[in-house]
Amino acid sequence: MQNGVHYRTCHLCEAMCGVAIEVDNGNILSIKGDDKDPLSKGHICPKAVALQDLHEDPDRLKKPIRKTDQGWEELSWNEAFDLVAEKLHGIRQTYGRNSIGVYQGNPNVHNHGALMTSMPFLRAIGTQNRFSATSNDQLPHMLASLEMFGHQILFPIPDIDHTDLFICIGGNPMASNGSLMTVPDIRGRLKALRQRGGQLVVIDPRRTETARLADQFHFIRPGTDAFLLMAMIHTLFAEDLVDAGAAERLVKDVDLLRLAALGFTPEAVASHTGIEAEAIRELARQLANTPRAALYSRMGTSTQAFGGTTTWLAYCLNVLTGKLDVPGGVLFTQPAVDLVALGAMSGQQGHFGKRHSRVRGLPEFAGEYPASTMADEILTPGEGQVRAFVTVAGNPVLSSPNGERLDQALEGLDFMVSVDYYLNETTRHADIILPPTAALERSHYDLIFSQFAVRNVAKYSEALFPAADDARHDWQILLELAHRLEKQRKGGRLPLRSELGWKAFKTLGPDPILDMLLRSGPYGADAGPVRPLVQTATELVMDILPERNPLRGLARLSPLNRRWDNLPKGLSLAALKEAPSGIDLGPLQPALPERLFTRDGKIHMAPRRYLSDVERMKTVLEAAPAGELLLIGRRHVRSNNSWMHNSRRLVKGKDRCTLLIHPDDASQRGLKTGDRASVSVENREVALPVEVTDDIMPGVVSIPHGWGHHRAGIRQTVAASHAGVSINDLLDDSQVDPVSGTSVLNGQTVSVRVCR
Repeated sequence: MQNGVHYRTCHLCEAMCGVAIEVDNGNILSIKGDDKDPLSKGHICPKAVALQDLHEDPDRLKKPIRKTDQGWEELSWNEAFDLVAEKLHGIRQTYGRNSIGVYQGNPNVHNHGALMTSMPFLRAIGTQNRFSATSNDQLPHMLASLEMFGHQILFPIPDIDHTDLFICIGGNPMASNGSLMTVPDIRGRLKALRQRGGQLVVIDPRRTETARLADQFHFIRPGTDAFLLMAMIHTLFAEDLVDAGAAERLVKDVDLLRLAALGFTPEAVASHTGIEAEAIRELARQLANTPRAALYSRMGTSTQAFGGTTTWLAYCLNVLTGKLDVPGGVLFTQPAVDLVALGAMSGQQGHFGKRHSRVRGLPEFAGEYPASTMADEILTPGEGQVRAFVTVAGNPVLSSPNGERLDQALEGLDFMVSVDYYLNETTRHADIILPPTAALERSHYDLIFSQFAVRNVAKYSEALFPAADDARHDWQILLELAHRLEKQRKGGRLPLRSELGWKAFKTLGPDPILDMLLRSGPYGADAGPVRPLVQTATELVMDILPERNPLRGLARLSPLNRRWDNLPKGLSLAALKEAPSGIDLGPLQPALPERLFTRDGKIHMAPRRYLSDVERMKTVLEAAPAGELLLIGRRHVRSNNSWMHNSRRLVKGKDRCTLLIHPDDASQRGLKTGDRASVSVENREVALPVEVTDDIMPGVVSIPHGWGHHRAGIRQTVAASHAGVSINDLLDDSQVDPVSGTSVLNGQTVSVRVCR
């Protein structure tokens, strides 16, 4: 590694911030923002400087370890791979393929190597019992995109740099840096919004960091966002404000949506939501009458009892008011590696409900069951019971509801293996831990978050430090396990052609594949002066091929397609290496109808599964609002779920794991700031310090997620000294949104009292 300044992307949240890391003799001297990065333009959040902490963390595992009666001991990679493959194969042979469960955490989507090798790995495991963080997070958005636009990751992204009205419901981009809206320096962008005369409106049960910057703020009762949005839709129809604008010729079933909204007047929902009827009408009018406006919903609206329906209604509001596919509204990205088009070309737009989980009958999404039913599948005897478990970069004991029950379930497994470089609350149950290299020891390209960025960019980062001779990247670990499992399944030998294919993949790794994807994408290789001739010849060949021929899909995505004539060309891995700060590919642009992937080429405004849920909404509306305390989570800019608490610089200072409670609710319970409160649900209970504040709505309390590092056996020194409590130790894992299968992480009822 050469001394000097090196440029790369911070992977510790969704923002894709560019960083400049100064290195001398293998030591990091400083981490600063990269002023030349076309997306972040020098901005970094506090997490970026923690890249050094993760790289130098003495608690980070660097060699495989296995659990013995005497404690953890190191073993060689070859021995570890053999043992894992033998154990998994034996359990599969004895109990069937579904006796193995797999959980993938969200760090996987920050890592192009892990993404590219996860499918061969999952195919080799062969189980239907697959789980991930998706059902504790963005699943409602993926389902709405699939139902309305025909593809599960075709998300409409707010064009925040050009909008004049940004309505944020259930999101806190000041803490998250976007989330399904990759947006570094959100503070600067919101300041620019106001400088051009625009407005920020925030709707949330808590006056969040984002809400403190808002021109308008409205408290809303947790779990009632669907009622607010339906009343706004009712207002649009009642006041003749519906105008789909650019999408008018593409929408279908708008009348069905109008009928669904008939009973949801602003007056009918006001007491349930906590927002006055006239304020609801004004929100609808403001959205309709501002030409460049965007409505954005996120975590608070996703992970609740009406998460699926709420997200659908948010999408519908943008369409009904003409904000879809227009600058300043919500637009689809055109990334350099277009996973949406590539997936559609191979028939992988997404699917929902093709099969259902064994114990509770919950629907799969994209081949995964809801994380809320992991413990059920492990603890419930019978054919298909999960007896072995694999986790890859995940800590579901802290990130999934009813963590203590999942704790108990993992403890009773026949075998467990974790691909992780920490001994944490989940991996402590493993029999073997296989630690991958740290982020600065591998190359980086943001395949996923480029799909959600507020501007089209491409950036590749080479490994900053060389991996140790006895280290393995995560893609190497996954491929090696997959290879050995396939050999076990075939009786110990693979056909020569298959064996050569595995060896080639393991030798080349993910970067040559990335290069091929870049070169063949819309910004890729250019034919130069003969481009018009090559284009004409290609089009003649395509005209004689059947519509569903894969070559037609490749041609549509090719840089030679006339559709991409105005885009910059020549993108490749070599080009990105020559531009270490990244390459600007331009602002988001209108992309319809070509970007739609529904069979009929239409935007489906009233899918049946959402219309069916309107009856559940009516039932709730007919009942009086309950008076219990409702629990919500929260996020901090110095945290990312459970994985940032072993950095001393990020956890130092004031205790952030506190119970936020409104003064009225605190007074009724004899609580004051600094007291310890007991928060309980049935037989589940946690105790934590109290913070009395009018930043939380009356009737609502908040605990941050990702904490709870008090469990025995973890090897994270700093995290253990700032343990906090886990909100998920309280939450009921039987509560899921029936439309999407998403965990209900916000809006569950709790009791609060003074700790005696």
